[in-house]
Amino acid sequence: MFEIRIHSRGGQGGVTAARMMAAAAVKDGKFATACPFYGAERRGAPIVSFVRIDDAPVRIYSQIKKPDMIIVLDPTVMETVDVLDGLKEGGSIFINTHEDLKFPPQFKVYKADLTGIALKENLLVAGSPIVNTPVIGALAKIGLFTRSSGKESIAETFADVRNINAAEEAFKEVEA
Repeated sequence: MFEIRIHSRGGQGGVTAARMMAAAAVKDGKFATACPFYGAERRGAPIVSFVRIDDAPVRIYSQIKKPDMIIVLDPTVMETVDVLDGLKEGGSIFINTHEDLKFPPQFKVYKADLTGIALKENLLVAGSPIVNTPVIGALAKIGLFTRSSGKESIAETFADVRNINAAEEAFKEVEA
């Protein structure tokens, strides 16, 4: 089983991203679950979501303490939350940034400027960039699910073509 923990802020689309990730994996013939964990439900509050993907039915629907992958949709969350807590040795990190951040060498790090992509595509809610669809494109590039399944899960969630455009841009931009 491949387990993912997503760190975001309320209103960024982290919970929706988790659901789209699970849907994309299912489209690829896998089994998957998406589970959010809310604290204070308000825009800007730290939010954690969890995704499990497996070749067999997933019967666990709970928080993930020892993930294989960490996704950070808002790097400022790292100022108050130890996002690497429990990350398995040899695990991977995807972070929404254009900066070169330093992480322990035992982890594989991927990055893309999802915020810049969302701003470019004018994907905003209440003036804040929404990064849930760009991250789907980035994760498809990493190989979490296929590009076509990622795009299908986005299209089933959002009709606006800017969301697919943002995913395609992130697919091109991912750096390892």
